[in-house]
Amino acid sequence: MDFISTFKGSYAGPFYPAGWDYKKIQKITALGPKEFAVRQSWWHKDFTPVVCSDASAGVESMNAMMGYEIFNEVREAAHQKRELAMILPVGPMGMYRWALYFSLRHGVSWRHVHGFNMDEWADADGNSAPPGAPGSFQGAMEQALYGPLGKLTVPKPQRNFATRKLLPQYPDKIARLRKNGAKLVVVYGIGRACHIAFWEPHFAGEYESVKEWRADPFRVGAKLHPLTIEQNSLHSFASRMTLIPLFANSIGPGLFTNADYCIGGADGAHGPLNWQGQSIWMTLRYGPDTWVPSSWMPTMAGRLFVIKALAGPLVPEAN
Repeated sequence: MDFISTFKGSYAGPFYPAGWDYKKIQKITALGPKEFAVRQSWWHKDFTPVVCSDASAGVESMNAMMGYEIFNEVREAAHQKRELAMILPVGPMGMYRWALYFSLRHGVSWRHVHGFNMDEWADADGNSAPPGAPGSFQGAMEQALYGPLGKLTVPKPQRNFATRKLLPQYPDKIARLRKNGAKLVVVYGIGRACHIAFWEPHFAGEYESVKEWRADPFRVGAKLHPLTIEQNSLHSFASRMTLIPLFANSIGPGLFTNADYCIGGADGAHGPLNWQGQSIWMTLRYGPDTWVPSSWMPTMAGRLFVIKALAGPLVPEAN
């Protein structure tokens, strides 16, 4: 069978992003662990991928390392007496437990932090579920980080969630903070189809230039890619894909490609199930491309923590 023709066929069109280079992806994903951290010309000089421990301890190693990176940014900003703008994900989540531990252990306050949730489930009009609803990202952040920080926590007026009302305020709020000396730190995971937040690859077809794409700061009621639905059914909805909203509110490349520092994490492998390996390899090796949103993350300073299984080799198995 000619798999390249199949990939470009009528069925592949709506499923795989139209702008993906199939031959390039095949070449990239055939690489193995020895090539994983080989520096590429488009990587920022201060970008580093980090493979975390062995397969059994990799996830908790990744959580601890990410948590320390987040804590360290908060602590440095506190020492320098400046505010800090942090764009925060709900996925991965384990790093918040460690950021919380380090902060409480060392008595580091987050009162100078302005938190911006990067996305939220929504309907086509951008209406999101209330914080107490199952799966709410706002509720998850309150429970995992803001609440447990107690007296050290981020003040409520500085907690920004990706609702239809608040998301459009992000660009101006962040711009004002940066104008006053704040650093913009983006914490991120990487989607099955290489999205950052819920900024999907197929959005690229709507822009006439890279410049125009990179300038767009957010989207309300973003239509999600089928691979995003599949990804979330695996790791968040116990396979119940019909519970997953088909739309979301999301920050855009106008924010996530203009960060001062980025902290990424990828833990998408559980036993024989590896859903994130291709996404990570495309992030590192595809080269900055609007059809692969995560491919822009290596162009900025930061660290991307990856569990060992995702570094490959990505060898198909018959199960």
